[in-house]
Amino acid sequence: MSTPTRRKFLRQLGGTAALFTGGTMGAMAMDEEKIHVLQPEKRHLSNDKIRVAGIGMGIMGFGDMETALKIPGVEIAGVCDLYQGHLDRAKELWGKDLYTTRDFRELLQRKDIDAVIIATPDHWHDHISIAAMKAGKHVYCEKPMVQHLEEGHAVIKTQKETGKVFIVGSQGVSSITLAEAKRRIKAGDIGEINLVEAVNDRFSSTGAWQYAIPLDANPTTVDWDAFLGDAPKRPYDANRFFRWRNYKDYGTGVAGDLFIHLISAVHHAMDSYGPTRVFSSGQLSYWKDGRDVPDVLAAVMDYPKTDTHTAFQMTLRVNFADGSGGSNRTRIVGSEGVIEWGGNRFTLKKQKLPKAESLGGYDSYLHFAEPQKSEYIMWYNEKYTKEDRKSFAPEEIKFAAPIGYDDRVDHFANFFQAIRSGGMVVEDASFGLRAAGPALASNLSYEKKQIVNWDPVAMKLLK
Repeated sequence: MSTPTRRKFLRQLGGTAALFTGGTMGAMAMDEEKIHVLQPEKRHLSNDKIRVAGIGMGIMGFGDMETALKIPGVEIAGVCDLYQGHLDRAKELWGKDLYTTRDFRELLQRKDIDAVIIATPDHWHDHISIAAMKAGKHVYCEKPMVQHLEEGHAVIKTQKETGKVFIVGSQGVSSITLAEAKRRIKAGDIGEINLVEAVNDRFSSTGAWQYAIPLDANPTTVDWDAFLGDAPKRPYDANRFFRWRNYKDYGTGVAGDLFIHLISAVHHAMDSYGPTRVFSSGQLSYWKDGRDVPDVLAAVMDYPKTDTHTAFQMTLRVNFADGSGGSNRTRIVGSEGVIEWGGNRFTLKKQKLPKAESLGGYDSYLHFAEPQKSEYIMWYNEKYTKEDRKSFAPEEIKFAAPIGYDDRVDHFANFFQAIRSGGMVVEDASFGLRAAGPALASNLSYEKKQIVNWDPVAMKLLK
């Protein structure tokens, strides 16, 4: 069967969760063997109108708004951005009469806005989130929830006091593949988790945040003073405005941009509050373009035993100049198997050890004197039954979302469903701080060159 035909076949299966095993189907392609095509949840969303506005209309701002508008009953009510060209582009997309402003406070005063999407630089997340909820707006805030650890509890407090729906935008938490991986972990399919390894390496200029700067960018088309906010004052700099992720005054580096996705996914899959110890190390290796954050960073995080999981270690790495071409993968390793996860698919590999110790092979047993070797064999046969010595054949099963599936849609559906029904969101403010905490602690560890101790329950640094 040709590749296009095979893809069409998989698409038609959609959510039937068919398991391809052997026969004609199994021969379709080696990488398509044993694939469960997972079924997205059928959400019963009403068409009750929700009017949403965007605050911060860069790459994520436009992408988030386009995704939000795919949800039935959601309408765009306005946008706010500090670069005039982004406001002009919004009108090109959504009509010349669209309400636009450079001042988010004006947008929050409007009574015809129910919710806002905050996709600003990180140093504005807490300020605008708090102001929006106090103004009666529900909030979808891009990750990380805050730029600094001490800002998180104010966001949590405001959400509780106002009762507004608040969700953090690490959309992978809503993926159907993560939901299935979580179910498999909870069922004990890979035994007790002891290690998580995650890598998000890149090999492109845009992957390293070298985003295009419009030729008309100048102090007239850009509201520089508003951008700075509570960041240190300095003269207008187009690089800092359009490539703000490169600077710790406004962003949170690779930890806040990329580690946090991996941390959020693991926390959700394991029902974990987070690690107690974080250590990271890195350097500015390749992208020496004036940025003051590393382009290579690795972190080790120690997760304690809790009621929901065993103790395990997580290692995270980002490299912005990965000459192999880059990769994005996560391995959740247990005592009886591993889940290898990337994008909206994962592979479950099961390999259970026999109860009995190995006999022979690379072992000191081979070099025992003959009398001792015979005695050892007798002891071994008395201690271990035939069942104890049984070897288990490895098993591999692949899972994937249907072609065209977008976990961002599910994440926004969760947000708007909570607004309409008063239900729970998958990634509330407390979850957001518990995910941001280890990421920001990684930055702190890198800067101080020391282990950072974190209380994942109280969500605070420990001395």
